[in-house]
Amino acid sequence: MASNKDSFGRTLFVVVGLCLICSVLVSTAAVVLKPIQQENKLLDKQKYILEAASLINPKEGKITKKDILSKYEQYVDARLVDLKTGEFVEGDANLYDQRKASRDTETSSIPENDVASIKRVADKAVVYLVRNDEGKLTSVILPVHGYGLWSTMYAFLALEADLNTVQGLVYYDQGETPGLGGEVENPKWKALWKGKQLFDAQGDLAISVTKNPTVASSVHGVDALSGATLTSNGVQHSLEFWLGKEGFASFIAKARNGGLS
Repeated sequence: MASNKDSFGRTLFVVVGLCLICSVLVSTAAVVLKPIQQENKLLDKQKYILEAASLINPKEGKITKKDILSKYEQYVDARLVDLKTGEFVEGDANLYDQRKASRDTETSSIPENDVASIKRVADKAVVYLVRNDEGKLTSVILPVHGYGLWSTMYAFLALEADLNTVQGLVYYDQGETPGLGGEVENPKWKALWKGKQLFDAQGDLAISVTKNPTVASSVHGVDALSGATLTSNGVQHSLEFWLGKEGFASFIAKARNGGLS
């Protein structure tokens, strides 16, 4: 019996010891790798911002880290905006985590008209101002998101300096069905957005993701994704929310009145 107890005790000691060692290794790895993961996450975001502004083209081959960092630093100015007032506010926009802020009841609110099913909207958002070598504003990039069929879809909407004409809509994080809703990342579908206008002559939101070929071929229309009605609706609702009064409407109004000059 003593031998069995000793054997059990040694086994338990080994198991506990291994668990402790593994826990230490996992915790250490997590701490060591976290800065690298954060750096890669930021670099990935910057790459999509540059793509939305047509400053890089993924079709041209591998884009190096150096290319991304140099172009972003040279041309892009990230600014924090108070969504209620549309005014710029102080803070490091490159380090601001809008998703985290939207989950905090102290830094977010429940939208009155949650057409995009985002549940909470952060009080502040990031906008990206893109200027050319002469310092002239060429793009304003707005982060937008909303729920599709299976997932919350995150994108960058790039607008020309008139804040009406679309330069690009680039989805960078979504979990829609591959080959259907996942086609929001298809270059052919993304190309449909270039040159479209969001607002009509009266200033009302007019952009429409639609199956109607006549509307889709107009300056305010984009052809809906085939076989992915709910995902297409999600794109439409995302734009309706983020270009509306609880999104960037105040900022857009101020920008059009010289707020970016």
